[in-house]
Amino acid sequence: MYKYTICFIKRGNEILLLNREKASWMGRWNGVGGKIELGESPLECILREIKEETGIEVAKVAYKGTVTWIENNVSQGGMYAYVAEVAETYQYPTPLKTAEGILDWKKIDWILHPENEGIANLKYYLHTMLEDDRTYEHQFVYDSDRVLDFAAIPQEEEAAIGK
Repeated sequence: MYKYTICFIKRGNEILLLNREKASWMGRWNGVGGKIELGESPLECILREIKEETGIEVAKVAYKGTVTWIENNVSQGGMYAYVAEVAETYQYPTPLKTAEGILDWKKIDWILHPENEGIANLKYYLHTMLEDDRTYEHQFVYDSDRVLDFAAIPQEEEAAIGK
């Protein structure tokens, strides 16, 4: 079981991202989420984290798999990944300063632009989470902050425990 969750809240062709003020990914745009509390399921965690970090109460989230990372041939952990969708007409004015950082709606094309260095490593896997109904283990191999390798490995539905 992994310790963390992450969610990408979609509104039309935008995603609500958080520019984090704390490590990890300090100063980079990423989804919302956090650490799973004792006795909490990944689903319970992400619903709580969305509410705590944004004030938004979503009715449901779609489980999209996991994001894991390896450094020096040792697993460093992972997180359960989700996508939530709100109506295109949903009113949520941004930018919005919060205790975690700054929330802002960002166009998907901007997020996935190959030269965009101000985001977390979303360009590797966000498009798959948004466009593919299957779940994946999105596996990174790092050397410090540099991505050495990335693979999107389809998960068996029975193995998807993030639901």
